[in-house]
Amino acid sequence: MATETTEIDVLVLGGAGVDSIVYVPELPLPYADSHLVPAIETRAGQTGDFVAMGVQALGLRTHHIDLIGDDHEGDLVRALHRERAIPFTEALQRAGTKRAVNLVGPDGRRLSLYDNSRSQGTDRLPTATVEALTAVSRHAHVSLTHPCAFALPTLRAAGVSISTDLHNWDGTEPYHEAFAYEADIVFLSATALTDPEKTMRQIAARGRAEAVVATAGAEGAHLLVDGELSHVPPVTPPAPVVDSNGAGDAFASAYLFGRLAGESPLRCARYGAIAGAYACTVPATGTDVITREQLLSLAAGPPGGPPTEPPRA
Repeated sequence: MATETTEIDVLVLGGAGVDSIVYVPELPLPYADSHLVPAIETRAGQTGDFVAMGVQALGLRTHHIDLIGDDHEGDLVRALHRERAIPFTEALQRAGTKRAVNLVGPDGRRLSLYDNSRSQGTDRLPTATVEALTAVSRHAHVSLTHPCAFALPTLRAAGVSISTDLHNWDGTEPYHEAFAYEADIVFLSATALTDPEKTMRQIAARGRAEAVVATAGAEGAHLLVDGELSHVPPVTPPAPVVDSNGAGDAFASAYLFGRLAGESPLRCARYGAIAGAYACTVPATGTDVITREQLLSLAAGPPGGPPTEPPRA
């Protein structure tokens, strides 16, 4: 998968932060003065961190860049990257490291509360550093954070392929459009979409996406390539489902693994479905991700239906 002219397979921009995990008796949580819950745990790992861990575990050379604070939460992010041996370039985020509270219900559903005070309108990733990293990268995955929007022209000018995850975009919120229409591969959740196909075709028509993927949880996913819409069957998780946290990031990581290995979009989406199902078996307090060996083994087996093509990775 390596080439002679690059040092990085996937450059991940943004999405570094810390989550506090709270397991609640139900979602939505009924109003009460208080609720007794299990131990509340805080760990590093937001969307960019999980994509970086995901592609690294799949054998891709990975580098992560983001703004983080000079604070305890920033130390947790730094420690996570050291433990996973993921090169991490940081710039100072003066308002502090991004953080969120994730409420997780008994069925694994999640409600995330993001601390918006950590983001300032003047935050930027250093352009010269982004240019230098992009020059030696095969692909860039861009997190849906404010500073990353300003890095998109730099990435495009460098000619590197770009992916992004719009998460639960409703198809109309203007903030997401710069990401949706500049990326070559666009991931999003179908959760907030009344008509997923319409939004997917809108992204393809207005932007430059070669592939648009809308994940639909237990229903699988939808894949739009060259105007043709395909259904990606759901995959049976290899263990009981405990949490949906990180499933979308796992899907994106495995899809990128397949793409950089030269697989077809349908095969890439099959990898994504397997990795997403695996992520649902990992508690939100953990940061385990599927490995290359596990992915290829599951892809060769029967859960969720046999693969349509033999793996080349």
